[in-house]
Amino acid sequence: MKRLFAAIKIKPKVEFLEIFQGLKQDLKHEKIKWVESYNLHLTLKFFGETDEERIPEIIAALKASVNEHQHFSFDISKIGIFGSSYNPKVVWAGLTETDSLIKLEASVKCSLEGVGYVSDRQNFVPHLTLGRIKNLKDKDLFQDIISNYKEKYFQEVSVKKVYLFESTITKTGPVYTIIEEFNLKA
Repeated sequence: MKRLFAAIKIKPKVEFLEIFQGLKQDLKHEKIKWVESYNLHLTLKFFGETDEERIPEIIAALKASVNEHQHFSFDISKIGIFGSSYNPKVVWAGLTETDSLIKLEASVKCSLEGVGYVSDRQNFVPHLTLGRIKNLKDKDLFQDIISNYKEKYFQEVSVKKVYLFESTITKTGPVYTIIEEFNLKA
């Protein structure tokens, strides 16, 4: 069994890293498990624990759907949270100019349904998870800090590939290994 997901890898630029580091510094008093910058990605499909015999059909479905799409770009801008303001769970960075991304995700979902991966009922909400909130000491201060970053512009991302990753959970955090990469049309 392998823990798998399909995603777009994000290579953070200097501006992104500076804003992200500032956010982490401003929230250092809170218990938040931050995503390592080298692990930043936008998940298109999370498979979870997957029998290795199913990997070839997943690869074929991803290849068929990804190859239908042209290169595209989107912007990473703004910060938000999932969960309520009283009980936030995740700090995320939002995306704009996402029409092509939404079409790609729908195509991937449709192709994977053809090999038995039924989609969940949740709507696709394009975002980058930056951190998972374990505990907040000061929710009001947390909200103030988040509001200071709400409209920050991080960077543009040019999408040319989609990756099938294996995620191995370790004591120090997840390790992502590329199983296959899929090129969008130039």
